[in-house]
Amino acid sequence: MSRARILALTSVLLISLLAYAHEFWLQPDKFLFQKGEVLKLNFMVGEDFTGARWDLKRHRLVRFDYHVGNYSNGLIEEVVPGEGNNLEMKLEREGTHLFVMQTNNAFIELEAEKFNAYLKEDGLDDIMEYRVKTNTQDKGAKEYYQRSAKLLVQVGNTTDDTFRKIAGTPIEIIPLKNPYALKPGAEMKFQVVFEGKPLAFALVKVWNRKDNRTTVQNIYTGKDGTLTTRLSSTGMWMVSCVKMVPAREAGADWQSYWGSLVFGF
Repeated sequence: MSRARILALTSVLLISLLAYAHEFWLQPDKFLFQKGEVLKLNFMVGEDFTGARWDLKRHRLVRFDYHVGNYSNGLIEEVVPGEGNNLEMKLEREGTHLFVMQTNNAFIELEAEKFNAYLKEDGLDDIMEYRVKTNTQDKGAKEYYQRSAKLLVQVGNTTDDTFRKIAGTPIEIIPLKNPYALKPGAEMKFQVVFEGKPLAFALVKVWNRKDNRTTVQNIYTGKDGTLTTRLSSTGMWMVSCVKMVPAREAGADWQSYWGSLVFGF
């Protein structure tokens, strides 16, 4: 087989894998800025909190918003697809800055074994139980999915309440403390909300990436949709969760909503 053929097949395989790679997040070049510095931001997708850049197609973005203090702005027209950074933006205000992104629906079809493994990995026990109960666990599944991602960065030393702003995405992870106002090792609490209501007893993954090493905690939310962890390390942090429901549109069996929140030190 020619080298060109091998490279082509490898590229197709990579694209296929990234098509249903689980996590999706907003990744800046750094998290702590001085006023007037330029933020460089990319959309990432993949496994183990490493991943690769998302093959951005602008028509798949429903929203991309920016908030700091009482100021808000839509940035969807500023997003750049291609090989460079998806966004470069000068940060003119001190405080805690929030970026919010949401995609529209995409479609995927998985074989039974892969779909069942995905349900197990992401704690979607209710869906697996339904498949067993209806004797459909040996059947493949068609799924619509959409993603929501939030990013917090800090400019200067002045923190504020921007971190707790409700973005209104279908699934949303809301920090109940400002991570940039905490010291290393501090306890941190989050609430997961689905369609405006606390998401109870859902599996949440808390990721930390430092020195090219990823660690992950699996924590279930309580009845009020909250979970508590400890910011035990510096580096990049991500909190992620997925909720799946029966498909609300024809053409698929299931609809999933993926949410992530990223911050770092």
